[in-house]
Amino acid sequence: MTALEHDDSPVYLKLRAIIAAAILRGQYRAGDQLPSVRALAAEHGANPLTVAKAYQSFQDDDYVEVRRGVGMFILPGAVERLRVAERERFLNGYWPKVRDHIALLGLDARELFDNELA
Repeated sequence: MTALEHDDSPVYLKLRAIIAAAILRGQYRAGDQLPSVRALAAEHGANPLTVAKAYQSFQDDDYVEVRRGVGMFILPGAVERLRVAERERFLNGYWPKVRDHIALLGLDARELFDNELA
C-alpha cells in the first residue's frame, strides 16, 4: 500500500488507488484484463459491491471497457491518460497537504530528499 491509500477516503477510492497504482506500475497494460470483481474483493477483503464501484470509476473515466461475460479490459492510451490524471490529483489534492505538513514540522525539503527514509 502507498501512503496515499492510508487516508480517510472511502474504501472504493482506496481500492481505486490500489488498482491505479498497479496499472501505473505496468502490472496491467492496454488490452490486459483486470481481475474479476470477486477475485479483487477476496484479495483485499472487500465487499464485491465496493470493488464494482471502484471499477465503475475506471469505466466512467474511459480507462477500461467491459466485455459482457468476459471481464474488464484496459483501453489503449488509458495508462498515459491515467498517469496524467493521477499527477494532477497528486499536485492539486495531496501535494499542498504534504507541503503544508513539511512547513508545519519545520522540515527542509532538501534534507528529505537527501536522506533515505526507512
